[in-house]
Amino acid sequence: MRGRVLAAYVTAMCVSGLDATIVNPALFALAADLGVPPAAANAVESAFLASLAIAMPVAGRLCDRYGASRVFLAALAAFTAASGLCALSWDLGSLVCFRVLQGAAGGVLTPAGMAMLFAAYAPEERMRLSRHIVVPTALAPALGPVLGGLLADTLSWRWAFLVNLPLGAAALLAGAAAPRPAPAPAPGMGGGAGGGRLDVRGLLLAGGGSGLLMYGLNQAAAGMSPLAWAALPTGAALVWALVRQARRAEPPLLDLGLLADRGFLRGAATAALSAAGLLGMLFAFPVMYQDALAATATDAGLVVFPEALGLMAAGFLVDRACARWGERRVVAAGLLGGAALFAFLALAEPGPWTLRAVMFAVGLVLGQAVTAVQVSAFTTVGPRVMGRAMTLFQSLRMLGGGLGVGVCAAAAALAGYPAALLAAAAFLLAAYGAAALLRPAATVAREAGTTG
Repeated sequence: MRGRVLAAYVTAMCVSGLDATIVNPALFALAADLGVPPAAANAVESAFLASLAIAMPVAGRLCDRYGASRVFLAALAAFTAASGLCALSWDLGSLVCFRVLQGAAGGVLTPAGMAMLFAAYAPEERMRLSRHIVVPTALAPALGPVLGGLLADTLSWRWAFLVNLPLGAAALLAGAAAPRPAPAPAPGMGGGAGGGRLDVRGLLLAGGGSGLLMYGLNQAAAGMSPLAWAALPTGAALVWALVRQARRAEPPLLDLGLLADRGFLRGAATAALSAAGLLGMLFAFPVMYQDALAATATDAGLVVFPEALGLMAAGFLVDRACARWGERRVVAAGLLGGAALFAFLALAEPGPWTLRAVMFAVGLVLGQAVTAVQVSAFTTVGPRVMGRAMTLFQSLRMLGGGLGVGVCAAAAALAGYPAALLAAAAFLLAAYGAAALLRPAATVAREAGTTG
């Protein structure tokens, strides 16, 4: 019976991973069908990422109260239903609303699924699960760009969402037949704080602030309007109010006090800015490839596909790279190398095979840099606050990704696609600045003593 828990979790993670990458190659066809400028389609991705980030802190409390299995099945059902609604969208506004629902369900789905899995398997059994989990959950997002391009060209962009329905239904059937273990907090996603009262005010401020910021950037991508000028400062004001609320609430939606740890602040800032650059590029480049170069969605998907392979390869190489050259050099080489590769994409006109090599290199260098800085970020985080720290880290990373998509879309609309790719490169340079300047004082002193 426990095999059904594993099957439900793996299938659900494949659905979630596939959805993260399958839509980008279809955005150009989507924009044409819905009658909006290509850059304005950024709202489809930025809204999804923002709602994903905001829902994550709620997952642990839901699992504590209702049980991980019930929350997992409810989130999976909502994610699958929202996918079907996305496919039925009649305009960009309706699609964005349904993507918000899908993102909110996805933000709960992953931590609830992990909690369900950990409740079914004892700690000594969990390591053996990796061989059943790693390959399918890594392959699904890798195949997403190719599948999304093929579906957009041969059927319709709507099939990029419809493909989730049979997979989601299969995961629901497996999960419904699985045993119901005792409720367990979602590991690494704030479950340890689940006994406190939900910070509803913080949740509303986070949703309103991020939503208005994404809306303002979307309006800028569609052509600056009074709505954009009003939404951007209002959203920024709500985010500032969220910061103040986090200092007063007990417990807060996001424990921003953890950022007082300079090592954790360095990792969170670097990861958020890196996500902004990478996801901004992954939005802008496929649209540019189809719009400016008259390529098909399939061509765009095939060109982007090696980036996921590079990310997979980075996972196998990062330990040895850090052992040989040190975390600081791996992070610097990855972020500066990624920025140079983005600038190359903006300023050069390479052929398809050169582009595939560049995309593989992007995944390889950025995957190692972000993994290295994430591991370093949690070295000083104690077990008592590990759940809150992981929630904050992942939420900031997703919000950074949504912000990057919005900024790159606005840059594309206002100054052209090369400007969007250069904006993505600028995010990586900012990430390098954060990694270089925010190192803990103890680390700097230790390195100075070594070289002295």
